[in-house]
Amino acid sequence: MKKIYYLKTCSTCSRILKEWDLPSDFILQDIKNEEITVKQLEEMKSLAGSYEALFSKRAKLYKEMDLKNQVLKEADYKQYLLEHYTFLSRPVLLLNNQIFIGNSKKVTQQAKEAIHG
Repeated sequence: MKKIYYLKTCSTCSRILKEWDLPSDFILQDIKNEEITVKQLEEMKSLAGSYEALFSKRAKLYKEMDLKNQVLKEADYKQYLLEHYTFLSRPVLLLNNQIFIGNSKKVTQQAKEAIHG
């Protein structure tokens, strides 16, 4: 599968997608306009190892809801990821049973190399 979960209104996502110079066979899913399904999230989790790995602790809502002072379990991370798109650390790239999560330089470079072989 060649799929990217991203936020169209996010300038960082837009910059990264441009840098990746994607071939036309990639499926792009704007998570604000097309919500992530339980099945999609479970697929991401199986590649990532945990829901926490997909969860963005830099999300504005994370601070607003004071989640950093709560003990979150995997079920909590899953629930929050399904409730609001902002909790997904993005972009998330699925490529041939590999997953690349987030926008750190290291991850985006590894993803670019995987995309272009």
